Amino acid sequence: MSGTDLISLGLFIINQMKTINILALLILFLESSCSNSINNKKGNSNSETDFGSLSDDSLLSLVQYRTFQYFWDGAEPVSGMARERYHVDGIYPENDKNVITTGGSGFGVMAILVGIERGFITREEVLKRFQKNISFLEKADRFHGAFSHWIYGETGKAKPFSPGDNGADIVETAYLMQGLLAVRQYFREGNEQEKALSSDIDKLWREVEWNWFTRGGEKVLYWHWSPDYYWDMNFAVRGYNECLILYVLAASSPTYPVSADTYHQGWARNGAIKTDREKYGYVLTLNHNGAEEYGGPLFWAHYSYLGLDPRHLKDKYADYWQQNKNQALINWQWCVRNPNNFAGYSKVCWGLTAGYSVNGYAAHSPGEHNDLGVISPTAAISSIPYTPDQSLNAIKHFYYEHGDKIWGKYGFYDAFSEQYNWYPQKYLAIDQGPAIVMIENYRTGLLWDLFMSCPEIENGLIKLGFTSRQDN
Repeated sequence: MSGTDLISLGLFIINQMKTINILALLILFLESSCSNSINNKKGNSNSETDFGSLSDDSLLSLVQYRTFQYFWDGAEPVSGMARERYHVDGIYPENDKNVITTGGSGFGVMAILVGIERGFITREEVLKRFQKNISFLEKADRFHGAFSHWIYGETGKAKPFSPGDNGADIVETAYLMQGLLAVRQYFREGNEQEKALSSDIDKLWREVEWNWFTRGGEKVLYWHWSPDYYWDMNFAVRGYNECLILYVLAASSPTYPVSADTYHQGWARNGAIKTDREKYGYVLTLNHNGAEEYGGPLFWAHYSYLGLDPRHLKDKYADYWQQNKNQALINWQWCVRNPNNFAGYSKVCWGLTAGYSVNGYAAHSPGEHNDLGVISPTAAISSIPYTPDQSLNAIKHFYYEHGDKIWGKYGFYDAFSEQYNWYPQKYLAIDQGPAIVMIENYRTGLLWDLFMSCPEIENGLIKLGFTSRQDN
C-alpha cells in the first residue's frame, strides 16, 4: 500500500471513529505509516522538489492530528489544560512538568475544536474536557478577573513567572479569552449541557476587569498586576508586537471596557506606531518594537490572529493582512539569503520565532544579532495563511528531510539547528497551538469564523476604528 493510500485510509478511520479504542488503534497506525514515509525518504536531502507520495491535504491533516494530541493526550491531567512544555526525556530542570500555560491553553482549546471538525475526537468527549477546564478556571487564582501567566495544574495556584510577577498577566489572559470565546460560539446553539458551557465561559469573559489594567485611567494598558508587588513590573503594552488582541478584547468587553483613546494613545503611540519601512521589496507599515528593519519574531503575526481574522482587517495604521504577509515574507527571504551563513537555511528550510534555543530560550528573528542559527518549525507552519507555497514547502522539507530528527508523537519538535547539530525533543504549547490553528484557518477559516461571530468583537472593532470582513 502506498503512502497516499495509508494516509487516506487513516483519515477515513479518523472521520468514522466513534470510540476511544478506534482512536488508540489509529494512533498506532499513523505512527507506523509516518515512520515508513520518513524512512523511505532518507537520503533524498538534495531534493527540494520531489517531496514524495503524500498528498498536500493528507500531510496537513497528519501534522494537525499529531499536534492536536499535544493538547488532548498530553494535557495536564488534573485541570485538562495545556502544559507549558513537554520534554520527551522526562527531564524538567525547573520541576514544571505539570505547570499549565494560560495563553497556551487558549490556543489549545482552539486546537481541540479543530480536532472535532477533523474527526480526531468526538464532540461529546470534548464537551466533558471543556467542562473540566472551565471548572478548573473558575476555582483557579484570578486577579481582578485575570489569570496569571503560569498556573499549577494540581492546585490552580499562580506560579510566579518572574520576580514581581506572581499575579495577573492580562496579555496571557487575552490569549485565553480569544480561545474561550471561540469555544463559546461553537457550543452556544447546542444541547443544554453545551449551552451551559457557553454560559459559564461568558461569565469568565465578563469578569475580566480590563479597565483595571489602565492603572487608574491612564490611556494605556499595563501587562502585569500583583497583589504583593502591585504595579512594580511597570510594563505598558505599546505596539507593535504580539498584543493587538489585548486591545481588541479590552475595547470589546461588555462589562469592563477601555476607551478608544486607550488604543490610539497607548497601543498606537499617538500615531507613532506607523512607519513605511521596506525590506526586500516588502513594506512594513507598523513599527515593530526593537525590530524595525526586518520585523520581529513571527509569533507577532500569529498569536493575535488565531481568532482575529486579518484577511480584511484595516484601521488607519495598517492593512493587517498585508502587514502580516510581508513580515512572513521578509522572514522567509532572510533565511533564503542567509547572511549569517548558517547551515541548512534555504527557501524550504526557514522560520524564525521565539522558542527553545541552543542556549535556553530566545526570540529568534531576522537580523545579525537576533538570528542564532535556530529554525522553529512553527514559524513557517503557522504562517501558512500568509505564505502558502513557502510554508507548505517547508512542512514537506521538515517532514521528509528531517523527520527522523524533528518529528515526534506531538508533531514537529519546537526547534532545531543544523549549524550546531542540535535536535532537542521538546515541545512548547505556545508554539504547537498556532501551528494546528493556523493550518485550519488556511484550510477552512474555522477559528476566524467563530471568533469574528462574537457580537462584542464586532462592536469593539468598530469602536476602535477598524473595518473588517463584516464591513465588506
